Amino acid sequence: MELDELLTALNNGETITAGSPLHEAMHHASQTALRITGELNNGYHEPAQVRELLARLIGRPVDETVALFPPFSADFGRNITLGKRVFINSGCRFQDQGGINIGDDCLIGHNAVLATLNHDLAPSRRADMHPAPVTLGRNVWLGSNVTVLPGVSIGDNSVVAAGAVVTKDIPARSVAVGSPARVLRTIED
Repeated sequence: MELDELLTALNNGETITAGSPLHEAMHHASQTALRITGELNNGYHEPAQVRELLARLIGRPVDETVALFPPFSADFGRNITLGKRVFINSGCRFQDQGGINIGDDCLIGHNAVLATLNHDLAPSRRADMHPAPVTLGRNVWLGSNVTVLPGVSIGDNSVVAAGAVVTKDIPARSVAVGSPARVLRTIED
């Protein structure tokens, strides 16, 4: 199975059945991601080298305005889209099989987790996986230790406070706090 076929299935939200050809292809792609992130996290790299490794990981060019502070992990890599002027702080973990889309001017705090896969609830199918994308609009700020769950979109100019667990969409210009995250207030100019 080709990577393009796998990406099509993931982006269409198809269930990835344990032991299937899709599952095997996903596992193979994950090994490549682990190899690249291992290199990224092994010692110091100049910012341009970090972007070069990140571009290898995601399979497309990374704008020169993007900054990432290792360590960083992505267990797939090929389904991440980054805007311009994105900053990803150290310790972040991206589970990107279902797709992670990060808009321009986003700030992602230490140890943030963006997760795009759920396992099936039925015990007999627990190893099956259900992909759903995570989308950060433009100018979103995720505080330290934020977790964003599969299928969640966070609107433009929103802030998610440190430690929040985002289980549902956050509207634009909102401040969200807590676990599960709830909108505390709207941001005015």
